Amino acid sequence: MFRARRTIALLLLATLACRGASRSASVSSVAQGEVAKGAPDHRVPNELGRIPILEYHLLGDSDTRWHVERNHFRRDLERLYASGYRPVSVSELVDRKIDLPAGLSPVVFTFDDAGPSQFSYIDHNGTLEIDPNSAVGIWLAFHKDHPDWRNKATFCVLSAGAAGHAFFGEKGIDGQKSEWRFRKMRFLAEEGFELCGHTLWHANLGKYSDAVVQEQIARGTLAIDSAVPGYRVRTFALPLGVWPKNRALAVAGEWKNPRGGKIARYDFDAVLEVSGGPARSPYDAAFDPKKLTRIEVFANALERTLDQLEASGSRYVSDGDPSTIARPPAGKVALVRAAH
Repeated sequence: MFRARRTIALLLLATLACRGASRSASVSSVAQGEVAKGAPDHRVPNELGRIPILEYHLLGDSDTRWHVERNHFRRDLERLYASGYRPVSVSELVDRKIDLPAGLSPVVFTFDDAGPSQFSYIDHNGTLEIDPNSAVGIWLAFHKDHPDWRNKATFCVLSAGAAGHAFFGEKGIDGQKSEWRFRKMRFLAEEGFELCGHTLWHANLGKYSDAVVQEQIARGTLAIDSAVPGYRVRTFALPLGVWPKNRALAVAGEWKNPRGGKIARYDFDAVLEVSGGPARSPYDAAFDPKKLTRIEVFANALERTLDQLEASGSRYVSDGDPSTIARPPAGKVALVRAAH
């Protein structure tokens, strides 16, 4: 038995080494029924389990296909926190920086399209205050009450989107003045949130030539750099989940500005799809950061996904030790189908 378990551990270590794991890690096998000390609800560590990457769009007064009602969003945060989930950014996921206490699980929040309901200001007698009913306002209030709920959401932004989807608003749209937009972007970066590319105006990349695809993506990242000078954009979200005809251009490419001839290049560490269910662990040999699946949050999709992860035992659960990768007991992990 000892030799068999030692052989499995060595094989997994070899796989990780081949894939260029960024940390020196040993593999710990958790016997059936064994529980990591201090694990909430007696959860067995499983660092090869699935991780939900949530995709939100707009907040509103009611739940629709593209809107999550504001109090529903508040309940989402409460449920995730009570269920032992804590936020990590896309970059932390890709970098394998999931340093959580034993028994807790990572969850990745992504917000697409940069609408004002995600981040808006209230002009209160000349002083700008973050709207407490915007996604950022709700998040910051939750963080204040729960300090271990870190500011690690990822905002996939448009810089020239219509109907207010240009860095969270433009003059005349929901009262969001154009001069506030860069201020919002800088605030997010300074507070620890991640900024993610999403093209200029949500272009369906499958419809365009290679040249237009690269222009849409490169100019989107350039706009982020204009708002937050020197910011490295590491993540890109596919608009509508559609890949360009040349899929490689969603990962890396360049665009030459016809005015001045300056070349802008991009090279992403992660690409987000639209759907597909919970993502694989970064310690899973099949993990592909250039093709990360997500869960579109509307109706009861989040609730169903969390229930499926719990019932199947396929949820990522930390062992509390960054130097080891805990694998589950044999036969205890099942794949989770995407919630539709």
